Amino acid sequence: MKHELFTLLIVLTIFFNCKNDGKNNDNTINSKNTTIILDDEALLDTIQKQTFNYFWDGAEPNSGLAPERLHMDDIYPTSPKHTVTIGGTGFGMMAILVGVKRGFITREQALGRFVKMINFLEKADRYHGAWPHWLDGQTGKMMPFSKKDNGGDLVETAFLVQGMLTVAEYFKGGNEEEQKLVEKIDKLWHDVEWDWYTKGEDVLYWHWSPEYNWDMDFPVGGYNECLIMYVLAASSPTHAVNESVYHKGWARNGDIVSNETYYGEDLILDYYEHDKSPVGPMFWAHYSYTGLNPKGLSDTYADYWKLVQNQAKIHYKHAVANPKNYKGYGDSIWGLTSSYSVKGYKGHRPDKDLGVIAPTAALSSFPYTPKESMQMLKKLYKDHDSLIGKYGPYDAFSFEHNWYTPRYLAIDQGPIPVMIENYRSGMLWNFFMANKDIQKGLDKLGFTHKKDE
Repeated sequence: MKHELFTLLIVLTIFFNCKNDGKNNDNTINSKNTTIILDDEALLDTIQKQTFNYFWDGAEPNSGLAPERLHMDDIYPTSPKHTVTIGGTGFGMMAILVGVKRGFITREQALGRFVKMINFLEKADRYHGAWPHWLDGQTGKMMPFSKKDNGGDLVETAFLVQGMLTVAEYFKGGNEEEQKLVEKIDKLWHDVEWDWYTKGEDVLYWHWSPEYNWDMDFPVGGYNECLIMYVLAASSPTHAVNESVYHKGWARNGDIVSNETYYGEDLILDYYEHDKSPVGPMFWAHYSYTGLNPKGLSDTYADYWKLVQNQAKIHYKHAVANPKNYKGYGDSIWGLTSSYSVKGYKGHRPDKDLGVIAPTAALSSFPYTPKESMQMLKKLYKDHDSLIGKYGPYDAFSFEHNWYTPRYLAIDQGPIPVMIENYRSGMLWNFFMANKDIQKGLDKLGFTHKKDE
């Protein structure tokens, strides 16, 4: 009865709050201090359902893919509403599996949606097997992310492939229709020319454009959000890269290792190849690890479970220490990542803190900091329901500037239900890590890893 009462109160709170979506023109924060019974499991169910719905009810209608952004004020100043995101779609595929696990939809409903999505992706623009950052959800044609970013995006493609392989493992061994879906995913996976994106060098390049060729000139050295790209590139059964691409390109001949500490926590890896910032935004601990299980994962350079835990602890400790005395910061309001900001979009992190909190930073860190993440979740739903809408917590807010935005981004909403499920059951980790190609790729790169739990 406690569970049902809590859920009802949460639903009512969100219902009345959502009635005002887009109508609060000054976007000031209104805290209601709602008195509710806080049942942890019901609260996790609630936020998983809301964020899952971004990718289910909120999906672009024609393609079924994840919209780049959903603005509850229905104002889209930078890209059309039908813009779909490749990386966000990868996270969304995993979120749909969470929906089945938690009983929000049936397996058959999920299958139907996945068939629609994969059929669209088969026909959409690709460049040596890699999709662009954005697609037009109505036509499947590339939409430029920036002037010269109008071709293949290998990082976004990696996030999508991570999601697709997880879906394939989920349906492997299923009925005839499910087997056909798995075959289609396998072909798309095999089509990505990871080795071509090296230009014959010992590093992976982020972008290629048929118009501007390699002009973007972005060789990807670690550490950042792109570990999964190198793992997939080494794992490909058709277009694999050599181990040297990982060790020389990503690991920078060992220079990726750090012996520094920050807020009393070991950094373990150097977070920036071309920047002196000690630690990155929190999404670096989420995107590659929606499928890749950091538990028991280690190689020559790092214990990845310690790495991601320490990053979350650093962000938490930063909010508690609050060196700039920003209003609201503390043990229940914490977490900085790239998100909407008071002015535009910013890459928030402890040494570049503008007083703007993005809920995904703490909420997607549940596997690493369950107590601290739960404190944040409870605080938002109990005391700050104006910051929550139809698809869960809005993208970002600032008590310091008395500001929030009634808008969502796929890449921020997607990791929330997925990483919470990895905390609760390990489901996405288990399926992705069971993939035989991935296991071989990790072995090839010298990783110690868990196949599943």
